[in-house]
Amino acid sequence: MILDRLAREIEALLFAAESPLSIDRLCGLTGSGEDSIHQALDRVDRAFKEQHHAIGVIEVAGGFRIATLRELGDVVSRLFEGRRPGKLSRAALETLAVVAYSQPCTRMTVESIRGVNCDSAVGTLLERELIRISGRMETPGRPLLYSTTDKFLEYFGLSSLDHLPRHEEIAELLSAGPSELEERDLFGNKGKTGP
Repeated sequence: MILDRLAREIEALLFAAESPLSIDRLCGLTGSGEDSIHQALDRVDRAFKEQHHAIGVIEVAGGFRIATLRELGDVVSRLFEGRRPGKLSRAALETLAVVAYSQPCTRMTVESIRGVNCDSAVGTLLERELIRISGRMETPGRPLLYSTTDKFLEYFGLSSLDHLPRHEEIAELLSAGPSELEERDLFGNKGKTGP
């Protein structure tokens, strides 16, 4: 009975939250221990699945949230067609990839890897809160250091940076034929990667 109540509280908190809630935050909000929180999260997700709901509990950006099931993404995206921010440019995506794999890193590091100026791309990524200034390097001139944010993890559906594709996986995908690339994306998901 107590676990049922906790599961309902967790469901309400996840539904109302604007961003993913960590285990620590859920413990603080409910006054429950970590084991009980994990059991309640499992109970909520299992109930969604057993009742064939269109939503589930996902772990993303170091926390949990209620989200639409992946297979319903196409229909849900239609709801937001007019409100979606513009796609990231190739330059911004390349810059973001360098930051994600080299963080914390300086703008000079990004430019040396990409071979071009990245001021505009860094500005766009900062504006969209996908990267942040995480400090200064202890060298002459003390250049700014950039790192990814929790919003980056949310944007790409990652629970932590440990879930970024490894360099070997990327190399394998890039060497794969077009038919194999159509069957999975960089995160190992089935389905076409392009339009």
